[in-house]
Amino acid sequence: MYKHSSNPMFFSILMAGTLVSISSTSWFGAWMGLEINLLAFIPLMNDSSNLMTNEASIKYFLVQALASSVLIFSVIIMMMKFNFPQTPQSTPLLLDISVIFSLMMKSGVAPLHFWFPGVMEGMSWMNGLILMVWQKIAPLMLMSYLITPVIILIPIVLSILIGSLGGLNQTSLRKIMAFSSINHLGWMMTAMSYLDNLWLAYLSFYAIITTTITILFNSMKSYHINQLFTYKYSSASLKFCLFFNLLSLGGLPPFLGFLPKWMIIQPLANMSQVMLLSYITVMTLITLFFYMRITFSAFLLNYPTPLWISPLTYQNISSPWKTTMIFMAVAGLPLMCFLPLPT
Repeated sequence: MYKHSSNPMFFSILMAGTLVSISSTSWFGAWMGLEINLLAFIPLMNDSSNLMTNEASIKYFLVQALASSVLIFSVIIMMMKFNFPQTPQSTPLLLDISVIFSLMMKSGVAPLHFWFPGVMEGMSWMNGLILMVWQKIAPLMLMSYLITPVIILIPIVLSILIGSLGGLNQTSLRKIMAFSSINHLGWMMTAMSYLDNLWLAYLSFYAIITTTITILFNSMKSYHINQLFTYKYSSASLKFCLFFNLLSLGGLPPFLGFLPKWMIIQPLANMSQVMLLSYITVMTLITLFFYMRITFSAFLLNYPTPLWISPLTYQNISSPWKTTMIFMAVAGLPLMCFLPLPT
């Protein structure tokens, strides 16, 4: 990610833009923070030697510019005509929906997810990690100020459906992670709609697990499932790191990824949201299938010689880091015993 000396500066501006957006007391300040964030991320994405990266950066810029235009247009109307936010109860539902949908487009929530898998496919793993985690913080935080279950129910259903089914026929690891991110967005919005700020805890767990998996894929220089066939020369501990963390991302107990899902399932059951709870649980089982397909490729299928990459390009991960990654994946059960959970 840091090929050029200016990249740390852009990364600092990227973080500052997010902090400006989530700490702002006005919608204009929030919009300005989102624009600072966007303009700092584009140089990080650009790579003159990779046409796919340049295409992804242009696509990302156009989508984000469209969403920003809708957002600022809606905010201006609310402020001028309806004295928002002094009298938010007088704001028409249509304007609330336009603001929420512009933020959904920025974060890649279905049905406005059309750009997300394609942009992920053209990025490096570390830039993809920023897109999957950091770039979602500000839009989701702003969305939580206006969210209501009535408005958000259809995007929840579509995000979980598309995130589950979209990854089934993919061979690209980056697209699989993109559809996984869309699925997890559905869980976060479920928590946002019914359980106040619990979505922040879910996002934190998701960020930890996704960061670990991204580091593993980046060290293995793998971008497609068939490239995992060549890792017979990699250590078993690295494969177990990948195996445990993918199962954790899928929410299988007793791994860490099950904990945030349980923190959402338990209150939903107490609120008798049986239909929604059954739906999101069944769809999550489907995501486990393509996670298992990745681990099956890494563990059981081998070619006698590497066909796509040289072993010299493989970046080994030190044993302490492997131990940490495995511990983070299986830490769910101890945390369930000691963390206070909603009742």
